[in-house]
Amino acid sequence: MTTATAVNQPTLQPAAPAGRRLSLPVLLIIIAGGLALTSLVRIVTGADGITNVSQMSTALELAVPIGLAGLGGLWAERAGVVNIGLEGMMILGTWFGAWAGYQWGPWTGVLVGIAGGAIGGLVHALVTVTFNVNHIVSGVAINILALGATRYLAPLAFEGKSGGSAKQSPPVESLGDFTVPGLSDALQELNHKGWFLVSDVAGLLGGLVTHVSWLTLIAVALIPGSWWILWRTAFGLRLRSCGENPVAAESLGVNVYKYKYLAVIISGGLAGLGGVFLSIVANPFYLEGQVSGRGYIGLAAMIFGNWMPGGLALGAGLFGYTDSLNLRGGAENVHALLLLGALLLVIGAVWLAVRKKYTASAITVLIGALLFTWYVTTDEVPNQVVSATPYVITLIVLALSAQRLRMPKADGLPYRKGQGK
Repeated sequence: MTTATAVNQPTLQPAAPAGRRLSLPVLLIIIAGGLALTSLVRIVTGADGITNVSQMSTALELAVPIGLAGLGGLWAERAGVVNIGLEGMMILGTWFGAWAGYQWGPWTGVLVGIAGGAIGGLVHALVTVTFNVNHIVSGVAINILALGATRYLAPLAFEGKSGGSAKQSPPVESLGDFTVPGLSDALQELNHKGWFLVSDVAGLLGGLVTHVSWLTLIAVALIPGSWWILWRTAFGLRLRSCGENPVAAESLGVNVYKYKYLAVIISGGLAGLGGVFLSIVANPFYLEGQVSGRGYIGLAAMIFGNWMPGGLALGAGLFGYTDSLNLRGGAENVHALLLLGALLLVIGAVWLAVRKKYTASAITVLIGALLFTWYVTTDEVPNQVVSATPYVITLIVLALSAQRLRMPKADGLPYRKGQGK
């Protein structure tokens, strides 16, 4: 039996996630309802910044590195390798991208940054797949080593150069961006009118067509591209089978080690691309500490998305939006979101009560009441709360979505070639 024939056998088809999936019409209705509720909060609170074009443009920029890190985690975990080392691979991407970018141009920096992250992925694959070291231990070690290596190399490469220092690279040329002429101006004008829902949708769409980096366009295209490769090709089926049942995959002729290696190297390259985005697009230079935990948040976005590219993109967008509040009207906007959170919790409580989960419903109502009390008794929130908002949202979302998650069955489990014989 050939490999191409073998991988089409039913035994290799990964099981469907537990629970019911939302259909596209239902998902669109939920998104529309969320936008309508956000628009209502904007009108009531007067916090126009929560849906303006600038806010959405910033949110997109901040969501991209998180989404790329999460996409890297998805590739690795679909092949059965837990990649906690995404943070370190992003750090390598920032350093290598800026180092090559200021010398040979930004697009060369992009390629070298991807290669830097892929090197981290190769090391992780070697340690976990070949030597069967615990995946968490290996990932943490890579994070530490990447941080130490870049701290050592930065003074050697950047100090004494024009605009460089021991913790910062010289500036890198811009990759350029694009704005859709006519459409961008029309959406901004519509957004400024402040109409219910219509102006909010215009703000969301305006952020997608105004001063968008070419690297952002590439990153967005990688989401459906990854879905097509992993779920619509024989290569993707073989790779996913390694994360579901590697013993069965090997018995049908799949080279499990090869696919695990490829997945983790691609994972590192995607995380490295996220790092490049930080050091060339978000900032035109490498700066020590600029990753700031985005690798971990990317991993959280992947889990929130149930190991699926579409859900991952939604998670990255959510975390990018809350992170953008730090930069644009943070205190006022986060204060308005307290009211939005209270309303969402009340709706959630009603849903739980309909499902006869009365204890959970009562607790949810109580939390919603506390948020509403916080909103009506204050005019703004402390800056510390604004800074912590992305991380708090990460924890809340993961806690609320934990019951519907289904990771690949063999994710993180040790595997040895020939162990099924």
